[in-house]
Amino acid sequence: MLFLLSACTTAVQAPVSKTQETSNPKTASAPQDLVPTALAAAPAAPREFRAAWVATVSNIDWPSRPGLSSEQQQAEIIAILDQAKAIQLNAIILQVRPSADAIYPSTLEPWSEYLNGEQGRAPQVWYDPLQFWITQAHQRGLELHAWFNPYRAKTALSKAKLSPQHISNKKPSAVKKYGDLLWMDPSDADAATQTLNVIMDVVRRYDIDGVHIDDYFYPYPIKDATGQEVDFPDEENWLRYQNEGGALSRADWRRQHVNHLVENIAHKLRQEKSWVKFGISPFGIGRPDRLPPGITGFSQYDKLYADVELWLARGWLDYLAPQLYWPIEQPAQAFQVLQDYWKLQNTTGRHVWPGLYTSRIDDSDKSWKSEEILNQISITRTQASAGHIHFSMVALLQNRKDIAQRLRQERYLTPALVPATPWLFTGTVTTPRLTRTADSQHIEVAFDDRQAVRLIAIWRRYENNLKREWFFSLQAPSALSIDLSDDLQLGKLTEVVVSLVDRVGQESQRAHFIK
Repeated sequence: MLFLLSACTTAVQAPVSKTQETSNPKTASAPQDLVPTALAAAPAAPREFRAAWVATVSNIDWPSRPGLSSEQQQAEIIAILDQAKAIQLNAIILQVRPSADAIYPSTLEPWSEYLNGEQGRAPQVWYDPLQFWITQAHQRGLELHAWFNPYRAKTALSKAKLSPQHISNKKPSAVKKYGDLLWMDPSDADAATQTLNVIMDVVRRYDIDGVHIDDYFYPYPIKDATGQEVDFPDEENWLRYQNEGGALSRADWRRQHVNHLVENIAHKLRQEKSWVKFGISPFGIGRPDRLPPGITGFSQYDKLYADVELWLARGWLDYLAPQLYWPIEQPAQAFQVLQDYWKLQNTTGRHVWPGLYTSRIDDSDKSWKSEEILNQISITRTQASAGHIHFSMVALLQNRKDIAQRLRQERYLTPALVPATPWLFTGTVTTPRLTRTADSQHIEVAFDDRQAVRLIAIWRRYENNLKREWFFSLQAPSALSIDLSDDLQLGKLTEVVVSLVDRVGQESQRAHFIK
């Protein structure tokens, strides 16, 4: 992550009354199973990827400072997730590896300094922060994507002593000093293996919904005292490659190493857990030789050695989140022009969900107005697979210039499912079974494939609603009871439609209940 770094078009409306989620209501002694229907009259579920990055590096988002107690860290996690749920986000992208370290227990890398101020020091009292994040996110119906920095080993602002378990001490030849950074050399086999092993270790051990890597491939160039760019110090590996008969240019050789990492992550994910999405959030401007007229700026292709267009063309990604951190009216980096550029490169039909610079809303003279983000969201909705990611969660948590409130009132009027990613998994989810409870105030949802289900989708209709609109809501599959209460404004509840949503966003057939 580069840091100095309309309402939905559906006719579905947000419910007026709060849905109660009782986990185990008392069922009737002779329950009546309600007959499911293959097709109910409720409309399609609203779909949009609504996410926020939660950065741990330099304590940008969480924890708010190093050295908080475990209880304080957990309280901050809950506050972030509650806010995300309240404004109707549906995903969190959590930085779990800021600098070749970990915010979870790992045998491969040390505990991050951003937790307790000391690299290698576990939380006191002990807990697993990543597992806590996942459990709490899923309880709220939120996806949790694990965000990895692939190559950074130490930031310029880091003050902590490096742990003996850090890669710079365990495999010093894999790490290069570049200005005031330490950087894992992408051309070093040990560096690439380390990153791949770290990612797959998390995939195997945790029930994450996505793997996410950011824009830090080769480091952003630094300049020397004369103003000249300093080349990345990979001379030894480059000379070895040439001596072995390598024919690529140095720039293509560097890009090849980054390409191999991206391809290997995609391949390993499909082998290990086919439903885990793979996303990358590169710098927002693509290859110079392909850019639309009028677009100029930093070339990640030439400077970071990231061939993002190739990754899209090969279908290695499930979603691309280009960091479009410029205003709509800035001609040289026009938001909609750049979004349309990436859409054009997306020949394999993956998701393109731009990153929005929501944290640019602040108290400075250069602050954006909230309308900038609201209008950018409207632009992202011109795509078939709508979605976007806010950088970062702290702006929404602080509700800067009412941005969180306005998102909820003006853009996120109803919950939304994450757009489906059907190419990852071809299985089907069974239709839910609905059972009336003894008190007649609930129906209980039952289904067999518990591990496959991520959400329960619910539509309600009321007798006084003259427009006959359906009111859409979502709940986690841990809440197996659906409230049948009438609504003071809308009147008597008359119909309920229920479906199950699997790990990749595919919806089951719907069960229909008439009260």
